[in-house]
Amino acid sequence: MNRIRLLPEQVANQIAAGEVVERPASVVKELVENALDAKAARITVEIQAGGRSLIRVTDDGLGMSRDDALLCLERHATSKIRNAEDLGSIATMGFRGEALPSIASVSRMTLTTREREDGAPEGAQIIIHGGKILEVKAAGSAPGTCIEVRQLFFNLPVRRKFLRSEETERSHIQHYLTLAALAYPEVAFSFLHEQRVVWQLPPSSAENQPPTRLTALQERMRALPGPETRLLPVDFSASIEPPRDSEQAAEVEPGRFRIWGFIGEPGISRATREEQHLFVNRRPVENRGLNFALMEGYHTALMKGRYPVCCLFLEINPAAVDVNVHPAKKEIKFHQEQAVRRLVAQAIRETLLSFHKAPAPTTAPESSPRTVENTLVPKPVESNAFSAKDTGHNAAATLPNSTPPAPAKPIASWPTPPSGHAPFSSSQSPLPLTLERTIHLSGSSAPQSSPPLSSREPVPLLNVPLRLVGVIGKLYVVLESDRGLVLLDQHAAHERILFEQMLGRLEQGDAPSQRLLLPETVELSARDAHFLGEQLPTLARLGVGLSEFGEQTFLLDALPPFVKVSDARRFVLELVDELKAAGEGVNSWRLGEQTVAKTVCRHAVKANDPLTGPELENLVDDLRHCAMPYTCPHGRPTLIEMNLRELDKKFGRTQ
Repeated sequence: MNRIRLLPEQVANQIAAGEVVERPASVVKELVENALDAKAARITVEIQAGGRSLIRVTDDGLGMSRDDALLCLERHATSKIRNAEDLGSIATMGFRGEALPSIASVSRMTLTTREREDGAPEGAQIIIHGGKILEVKAAGSAPGTCIEVRQLFFNLPVRRKFLRSEETERSHIQHYLTLAALAYPEVAFSFLHEQRVVWQLPPSSAENQPPTRLTALQERMRALPGPETRLLPVDFSASIEPPRDSEQAAEVEPGRFRIWGFIGEPGISRATREEQHLFVNRRPVENRGLNFALMEGYHTALMKGRYPVCCLFLEINPAAVDVNVHPAKKEIKFHQEQAVRRLVAQAIRETLLSFHKAPAPTTAPESSPRTVENTLVPKPVESNAFSAKDTGHNAAATLPNSTPPAPAKPIASWPTPPSGHAPFSSSQSPLPLTLERTIHLSGSSAPQSSPPLSSREPVPLLNVPLRLVGVIGKLYVVLESDRGLVLLDQHAAHERILFEQMLGRLEQGDAPSQRLLLPETVELSARDAHFLGEQLPTLARLGVGLSEFGEQTFLLDALPPFVKVSDARRFVLELVDELKAAGEGVNSWRLGEQTVAKTVCRHAVKANDPLTGPELENLVDDLRHCAMPYTCPHGRPTLIEMNLRELDKKFGRTQ
């Protein structure tokens, strides 16, 4: 008796629908992607009951002829690829030809279309119920395509009962439409729910130039509903070299790589990744490697358990990306993931550093702001005021001998400002408060000229004059700027200053290494052992003595003197995780950063340590000259600003 049989086509389509159509948002995603591939300039999405009873997607794209409209309902019928070689370089949003037959098999669908270019006087309309074509007829239609999906999962009650509430399904649809609108600002989007307009987004004239595209993205982000967030523009270009061990390495040319978009300023973060929007060749994606690269780029600028805010677009050769790894095309694979992660982290890091290093103007304009007493003005300093010779303290530290002693609490005397550097001079004019700046990063250090992104770019808080008002609770320093109120945490600020000083001095020399009295063996899994074996040269540079001692066993016989290990296996496992997150470009003293952070936390000024005016001025000056001054080494903010508009709202002066 034959037990294996060929499934009917309708059942096969329903099985395929289980992979492609998860919820109403999946239907909207597939239909909108088809509209974008059809070069639509205007897309309208209408839903009812959260997409359960109605989903209608209308576009003004290329449209289809009657024959093409019938053929598109067959499985694996598509206009986007021709042969297997095309799968290696996919440049369209869709390519499988499964979406329409899958959707039609689990709904009551009506497809109305008319070709844009052939000048046909009428279009074609096809009515399908549960995968069966009921009627094909001529119909009046504007150029483009309109697909109406009613009663989703009407013939699969098991799938229908797993749908969430109408509001939840509507929010999933709106989230995807937000991503599509961000990826294509040149396309007009309209979204209607229960015949009410949720939003209408006009198209922007986005040219294929970095400043224009950033401006178009910024306009689209402002048009979308949501809270205002302080963002920094990112534009970074580089080339990805082929792997050295690749057989075709000599034949393959370096691949282009560009990342652009916006990231949150230092101190802007969320408790989840919901506001991380990542696109690869305009396709919204989920990729763990990119998530790790974001965290690595922010590094000490984020608190533990917090996630950055971003809207970033990666442009890479389509042949270097595999999008055919997930039925819904949500996940992707990079052929050179380590290189991509390294470049993404580098772009984020350089953007954050450039934000604080934005040059301040040296002369005030004709209409300079009023002069205020006790104004701390940004100024160049040759060396940090916090140093061992100035403080005269010798704090016990667990760092190597090259580590500068940290000041113990409280600071008895800080250095007075040098001549010509009066911090509380009323005759000194503060610098202008508005800086026009465009961050443009490239693979090389030479900046490229480009027009300003907008008339008012975000200005670093420490690049504006600050007036000392007082201290609250012997911890929080109250400052005033022409933008509003500023609070400074003296402990967190001093932590950041000492942290960067210590790391800077440590990195000037070679990484020390101390032999262990009793070497220990560590056995790892096959995957971790393979990865660690490739990282042995990097570990030697870091001062960690690890050598292969068997197929999956390693011998740990040396460590940097500032690393204390009680459990060798746990240390090596954490080391593997750290290297996977940081990549090959890991800092020489990265392994000791936690020890340095703990040390400076003990020796930085604390709450209830009274500081005088000159001491506070030196604190702000030294913070200005840190590479990442807006967070402490643990990611907590050093400065909090409340602008005048926020104060007016709190006092009820504005709505």
